[in-house]
Amino acid sequence: MTRTHWAAVVAVVLALLFAGAATVASAGGGDSATAATPTADSADAGFARDMAVHHQQAVEMSFIVRDGTQDDEVRRLAYDIANTQANQRGMMLGWLDLWGLPKVAADSEPMAWMAGDAKGGHGGHGGTGHQAEDGSLMPGMATKADVERLDKAVGKQAEIEYLQLMIVHHNGGISMAKGCVERCSVDTERDLAAGMVAAQESEVALMVDLLHKRGADARS
Repeated sequence: MTRTHWAAVVAVVLALLFAGAATVASAGGGDSATAATPTADSADAGFARDMAVHHQQAVEMSFIVRDGTQDDEVRRLAYDIANTQANQRGMMLGWLDLWGLPKVAADSEPMAWMAGDAKGGHGGHGGTGHQAEDGSLMPGMATKADVERLDKAVGKQAEIEYLQLMIVHHNGGISMAKGCVERCSVDTERDLAAGMVAAQESEVALMVDLLHKRGADARS
């Protein structure tokens, strides 16, 4: 296992430990305590499962670019993204544990919880999705070839590859988070999703600016 992969694993483990106690207090208390526990095919569970996978790839790509460049600005951004999304991933996996639901739903395709959404539901994704390694579609996900190309890049090229991939990744995540805001029934999860939208939109604007400083543009 490479140093990058070890770092990603450590970040996720720490996030899971950190989020465990907070998860019980947040998703199990307040208004959520009186609400029905989400079912396996609910938007709450679907978003938690799919966004956990989505976040894991962002963490992986962020650690890759931290090893591929010495640029302080990009490395700081990558650290912030990795740290934030590892912690959020831990929270979402913790909610699934709290609800007694599987982290992987073998009988449900990714994004099925957004079915029927003309702006990004399953089967279309409005052009924001890439083919994942397992053949499924999820908005903004980089392909295996994309990640391998990033892993081989160094210096300015690594920065450009990362920023271009992460902008697409964030835009896909924003679409998913907006779907949860509209569909999820657990107040705490909707609040988290709304926070993701605001934070990732801000980071997209920053990454576009960083690309322009490097003479490059975001991918469509």
